[in-house]
Parts: sequence; C-alpha cells; structure tokens
Amino acid sequence: MAKVAIVGTGAMGSVYAGLLADAGHDVWAIDKWAEHVEAIKKNGLRVQGASGDHLGKPHASTRAADAGICDLVIIATKAMDVTEAAISARALVGSNTLVLTIQNGIGSVDKAAAALGRENLAVGIVGGFGASIPKPGFVHHNGWEIVHFGELQGPPTKRLEAAADIWRSAGFKVQTYDDIDRMIWEKFICNVCYSGTCALTGLTIGQVIDDPYAWQVASGCASEAWRAAKALGIAVAIDEPVSYVRHFGGKIPNAKPSMLLDQIARRRSEIDVINGAVPSQAKKAGLTAPINETVVALVKQREQAFST
Repeated sequence: MAKVAIVGTGAMGSVYAGLLADAGHDVWAIDKWAEHVEAIKKNGLRVQGASGDHLGKPHASTRAADAGICDLVIIATKAMDVTEAAISARALVGSNTLVLTIQNGIGSVDKAAAALGRENLAVGIVGGFGASIPKPGFVHHNGWEIVHFGELQGPPTKRLEAAADIWRSAGFKVQTYDDIDRMIWEKFICNVCYSGTCALTGLTIGQVIDDPYAWQVASGCASEAWRAAKALGIAVAIDEPVSYVRHFGGKIPNAKPSMLLDQIARRRSEIDVINGAVPSQAKKAGLTAPINETVVALVKQREQAFST
C-alpha cells in the first residue's frame, strides 16, 4: 500500500483518487472545492463509467498540508492552477517522494519545476477518459485508456516504474516513456483537435467527428499542431494526423472535453495552453497556425463575460 496525494480533484483527479483508494492505497484527495471535499468525507468518492462502478474512500481536505509526507504526489489541477498547487504540495514532498504533474497542453512542467525543483518531478499524460463530475462526490468517465509517464530526462527509472505499479494496481493501463516530448505532443495533438471545437460548438467528440463543418475545423487544428511537431523535430509516432485523431476520438464519442465543460459552467478554460500554444510553437519552426488562432480568438471572446 502506498500513501498518495492527489492535488486537484476535479474530474480527472477524482478518477485517480477514487480508483487508487478503492484499490487499497492510503489516498488523500486535496481540492479547494469544499462541497466536493465534504461529500467525499461523508460518503466516499464514487467512480462510474468505463472502469465499472467503484466506491473509494480517500481522506479529503482543502489543505494539502493535512496529508503530510507522501510516497507519491499527483498534481492534477488545470494548467492555470499548477503553480499554486505545486507550492502547496511542498508540504507533501519528502526525500523519497515522487511528484507526477499531469495536465493538458504545453508548459505546465516548467511551472511545477519552478515551485518544486526538478529532482523529484516526473510527467504524466492521460488520454481517452472523458471524465466529468455530475455532482460532488461522484465522477463519471466515458473511456478507460492508457496513462503515460516519463522522467524529465532520460529513460524510466526504478522510482518511476514503482509509481507506475501503484497505478496498475488500481486497474490503470500504464506505459513509461523515455521521450517526454513525444509523449506530451501525441496527447497534445488530440487535445488541440477537440478542445476548442467542442467548446465553440457545444458538440461531443463523436458529434464533431460526424459533422463535416465541425470536423473541418477540428482536423485542421490537429494538422497544424502535427506540422509544428514535425518541424520542431518532435518524434511523434503519427504518420497521418487526421486518421490518428479520428481513431482517438472514436473511442470516446460521448465525451465532452474539459474546455466544453468550462464553457457550460462559464469558467475560463485552458485555451492558452492547448489551441493557444500551437501558433507560438509553430512560429518557432517558421510556420503559422491560422485555424488555431481563430479558434482561440473565438473562445476568448466568449470568456470575456466569465467571472472565473
């Protein structure tokens, strides 16, 4: 049994916390959402969906320091909250603690490293889950795909493999990588495809695939990201981006990306680190990304009216 803290138990963080706790690990669910924390304390954390029906009973708190030193710390907040989460996670990190930072988009690793240093830090990428929280204390996920882990530099170490085994014990399919840039970009291209387009249209992933006009935008966004990756020398194992993202999305057709859920809840999204990161990355390689630029502008126009 391992002692694990998940800092940020939104939809994906709640899947991690619920399943790891149900597998018998000593889990702490840390989040600022007090109603969700109280529901977990009272009734446990129910996880339903592609993994089955589980009731994990993690500890829960709005204060990271309550958990104390952990074996594994998972930073599962949105990109804009990584710095705050990483600072709070300092209270959880001992000399043998591994910290996994798991976010969408580009740039979160550097934010976490600035707060925690690089020595204890590794990177996670999770895709194909399509998770949402219908109510406090309850999370649903449409898919049950693979989890990727990588060290900041070099091949997987024993500590990373040990962390992977913790996840495997809860039923997660885990693969460790020795090229984190490839790992990040292969997920990033899928995020870029669906996030902005679903947010603007209100469609699920499957509906975007089936709608010729929405798919023109979504596949164009993915193609721009893929061309940037190739031009930057990222060794993505993707020969043809449109079929790649269509296959990825076809596994979770009913899923609503987090950016769409943010739009529905009138919250500011991670647009800057997903679709918004493509033009800046493309520029480094002497390319442009006009489709992503347009999607970003339209999402930001909507979000001007959002309070958070």
